[in-house]
Amino acid sequence: MDMPASWAEAIEGVNWAQFMQKVADYESVLAVLRSTWSKETLGEINEGRLFVPDDVLNDAIKQRIPPDSNVTALTLHGQKNGRLLVQAETRSFGAIELQGEIKEFVHQGDASYMVYRVREKNLPNHGLMSWVFSRISLSMAERMVGKVDFPDSLPTTIKGNTIRVDCSTALAESQLAKTEFQGHRLLDMVEIEGATPKEGGIEFDTKLNVPDDVRQALLEVLKEKSEGILHDRKEGGTS
Repeated sequence: MDMPASWAEAIEGVNWAQFMQKVADYESVLAVLRSTWSKETLGEINEGRLFVPDDVLNDAIKQRIPPDSNVTALTLHGQKNGRLLVQAETRSFGAIELQGEIKEFVHQGDASYMVYRVREKNLPNHGLMSWVFSRISLSMAERMVGKVDFPDSLPTTIKGNTIRVDCSTALAESQLAKTEFQGHRLLDMVEIEGATPKEGGIEFDTKLNVPDDVRQALLEVLKEKSEGILHDRKEGGTS
């Protein structure tokens, strides 16, 4: 079938290099979105509350412990009294157990940090605590910002029984920080205003910091992803 002259002229006038670049750029955004959020996760973030179970956090932490580390095991347990129980097994100090409060857990733009105050006992070795809480902080952020390459160390300040860990430099190197969607850096879209331990996990106070049209576009992209996975499963004969 002959192509109408108007169509041929329109196609000839397309900047194909620019078009393919836009497609490539969009695919890179999709890849980051798919590896970071599910539709359900983004929906919870949008609603302002994201609950992350202990086992999810502990699995993330486990993956951040090198085989030759002084710390051989590290787990978190949210308590119904609002405290976070931290348990660690170490080669040098044996078993360590801390209970305390997450005073602040913040991600807003370029500011990302956690403040934890220990109750009931004094902090053991400060170098060890810097190591422990650096991994706790990034593992807690991971559900919202995706995988982060762990640096050798994170800036940590310990005053008395209060620990402050600055995650901003590490998060600035994440894929969310390097990817934009409709002119907005993905890392800037999610804000975390606080975190409260509850029985069985931690609840994060969150906000999607984007215009309504961008928020809806994000949800639609992840909706298509979820529906596509379901369709593929049905086509493959699996449930």
